[in-house]
Amino acid sequence: MRNMHRFALFLAAWLVAILAQPASTAACPGEGPCGIPGGSYHAVVPDGWDGTTRLPTVIFFHGYNSSGAGVVANRGLVSGFTDRGILFIAPNGIDGSWAHGGSPSRARNEIAFVDALLDDLRSRWPIDDARLWVTGFSQGGSMAWDVACYRGDQVAAFFPIAGAFWRPHPASCPSGPVNLRHVHGASDRVVPMEGRPIGASWHQGDVRESILLLVAQNGCADTPDRIEIQGNATCEIWDQCTSGRHLQLCLHPGGHAMPQEWIDRALSWAEALGER
Repeated sequence: MRNMHRFALFLAAWLVAILAQPASTAACPGEGPCGIPGGSYHAVVPDGWDGTTRLPTVIFFHGYNSSGAGVVANRGLVSGFTDRGILFIAPNGIDGSWAHGGSPSRARNEIAFVDALLDDLRSRWPIDDARLWVTGFSQGGSMAWDVACYRGDQVAAFFPIAGAFWRPHPASCPSGPVNLRHVHGASDRVVPMEGRPIGASWHQGDVRESILLLVAQNGCADTPDRIEIQGNATCEIWDQCTSGRHLQLCLHPGGHAMPQEWIDRALSWAEALGER
C-alpha cells in the first residue's frame, strides 16, 4: 500500500513537471511539422549532433505551389546542408504561396510569421545566430528578400535564388544593411531579371533595381568593386561598403533553376563573412 502511495506521488509530480513545460520546448515529430502562431515548418536536424553544440541554421522558403514538406522530401537539397552539420528549416506557405510585399496572396502577415518562427527555433535548439542564414527559390526567394528588408538585423546572411522584391519595391529597408548573395538565370522566363506581370494587378520586381536598393542601403559604390567568374556565373561583388556588409549578384546563363553548385558557393561565401 505504501509503495502504491509513493508511486501515486511520483506520478503526480511527473505530470506537474511535464505540464509546466512550455509547449514549444517539445521536439517536433520526426521532420515536422512544428506548429507556430500563424502556420508551421519542417525541421531536419543533422545526424551526429550532440544535442548541445550551437547549430548553424538555414531557413529555406519554398517556391510557388510547393510546401515545406515538399522541400524536405528533396534529399539532395537537404543533405547539402545537413551533411555540413547545419539545421535545415523549411517553413510552409499558405496554399503553396507567400504573402510577401506585392504578392497576390494576403493570407497572413509573413513578417509576423517569421518572428514567430525565429522565436520558436530559438526555444527548441541552440541556434548559432552568427551562422543563421535565409534562402529560398523563386517566390521563396522573394520571401527571403522581404525578410532581408524587414528583419535583416536578425540574420547573418541571405542567399536567395531566382526571386527578388515584387512591385512596388520598398523605398528603403527598415532593418538596415545586410549581407546578401543573389543568384539568377539570365535566361529565366518564369522570373525574368526585369520581372513580369502576374495577372492584371501584380508584377514581379526588377532584380537589378532590388540589388541597387541594397547597394545604397549598405553604403556601397554605385558600381561593383569587382567582377568575378564563379563556375558558370558572373558575379558583381560589392565588398568595400561603408557598412562592412557584402553584396553579390551572380548571373548564370541558365533559366529558372537552382544551379548545381549553388549550395557550396553560398555556404563558402556565408562562412567566410564570419572570418573577416
